[in-house]
Amino acid sequence: QVQLVESGGGSVQTGGSLRLSCIASGRIYSSGVVAWFRQPPGKEREFVALIRWSRDSTFYADSVKGRFTISRVRAENAIYLQMNALKPEDTAVYYCALGSHYESSRASYNIWGQGTQVTVAS
Repeated sequence: QVQLVESGGGSVQTGGSLRLSCIASGRIYSSGVVAWFRQPPGKEREFVALIRWSRDSTFYADSVKGRFTISRVRAENAIYLQMNALKPEDTAVYYCALGSHYESSRASYNIWGQGTQVTVAS
C-alpha cells in the first residue's frame, strides 16, 4: 500500500511563501489523482488542489486560485504545493491524499498523509 509523508510546513508572515512536499512510497498508478486538503483550527477538512498523476491536469479551490500551485515529479514520486501570498486564513494542517477520481470530495481519497502545520501570522 502506498504511504504519503508531508513536509515543508512552518510559520511565515502574511504575504510570505512556503513549499509543501509529499513523498509517496510505493507505486502510484497512472489513473491516480493526488490532492492537497487542509484543516483550519476548529473547522472541517477542506479541499485545496488536485492533480492527475499521469498528466498536468489541475483543479483548485477558489480560495487559493492564483496563489497556490500544485505539481508532481513522477520520477521522484513527489507532489508539491507552492503557496505564495499567504494569508492568516491559510493557517491549517495540510494533508496530501491519493485517490482515483478527479474530484474534490474528501470521500474520493482513501490514502492520507499525517499532515504538516502551516501557520501564517498577521
